[in-house]
Amino acid sequence: MQNNTVNIQPMIRRSKLGRLLFNNLHYDLIGSIALAIGITTFAKYGEFAPGGISGISLMLSYLFHLPVGATAFVLNIPLIILSYRVVGKEFIFKTMRSLIISTFFMDVVFEMLPHYVGDPTLASVFSGVFCGIGMAMFYLHGSSSGGTDFLIMSIKVRHPYLPFGYITMILDVIVICLGWPVFGNINAVLYGLVCSFTMSIVMDKILYGRDAAKLLIIISDKNDEIAKRISERTGRSSTLLHGTGTYLHTDKDVLLCACSRTQVYLITEEIRTVAPEAFIMVTETSEIFGEGFIEK
Repeated sequence: MQNNTVNIQPMIRRSKLGRLLFNNLHYDLIGSIALAIGITTFAKYGEFAPGGISGISLMLSYLFHLPVGATAFVLNIPLIILSYRVVGKEFIFKTMRSLIISTFFMDVVFEMLPHYVGDPTLASVFSGVFCGIGMAMFYLHGSSSGGTDFLIMSIKVRHPYLPFGYITMILDVIVICLGWPVFGNINAVLYGLVCSFTMSIVMDKILYGRDAAKLLIIISDKNDEIAKRISERTGRSSTLLHGTGTYLHTDKDVLLCACSRTQVYLITEEIRTVAPEAFIMVTETSEIFGEGFIEK
C-alpha cells in the first residue's frame, strides 16, 4: 500500500526562514537609509565620530581609507561570536540582516551621493537625528546595529547591578574621546558628544515619546465628583485608592487617572473647578498598556 503521507517539516522550516528574512523588512530599510545618511553623509566628512562601533569604524576609515559599513560589519563579528549565547539566535539573525542592509547603503548607495561639508555643528546635529531614527527603527522590530549592544548585554549578564545607561555612556565617551588624537582636533570630541546626545533624544522620542502619557495623582475630599467630571470631560476613567495621611493620621482617598499629555490641562481645570484645595501630582509615564492606550 502506497504511503501518501506528506512531510511538512521542510515547509515549516522554509516558512520560518522566510519570516526571518522578510518580516518587518521595511524597518531595516528605513533604519539603514537613515543610519547611512547620518554616518556617511554627515559624520564621515565632518571629521567627528559618535560612540560605539560606528565611531570606531569612522576613525579607522579616516586613518586607513576603509569603507565605513564593511569595517563596522567586520568589527561586529567577534562581538557576535562572544555574545551568541547571551542574546539568542533570533536577535543575532535580525541584527545580521540589519548590518548587511546598512552596510550596502553606507558603502555603495550613499557614497555615490553628495556629502555635507558645511558647518560641523550642523553636521553633528543632523548626524545624531538620522542615526537616532535609524537605531530606533532597528530596535522597534527587535534588532540593533550590533556593536556595543552585544557588549553591553554580555556585561549585564556578568554584572547585572550595573545600570544599562551607565555602561552605554562609559563606552560611548571612551570612543568619542579617541576622536581627539585621531582627527587632531578637540572639536571632534565636542561634535561627537553633540551627535550622541541628539541621537539619544531622537531615539527616546521615537521609542517612548509616541506612547508617553501622564499620570495624575489627586488627593481631595471630593474625589467622587472629580472622577465624574473627568469622565464627562475627557472620557477617561479613574481609580480610587484608600490611604492614610501620616501627619494627622486621617483617612484620605487618592484618585489615579492616566491620560494623554493634551488632556492634562482639561483635567486639572475640572479639578480646580470642583475642588480648588485639591492636591495634584502630575508624573511622566513612558508607556501605558490597556484599554484606551496600548493594546498588547
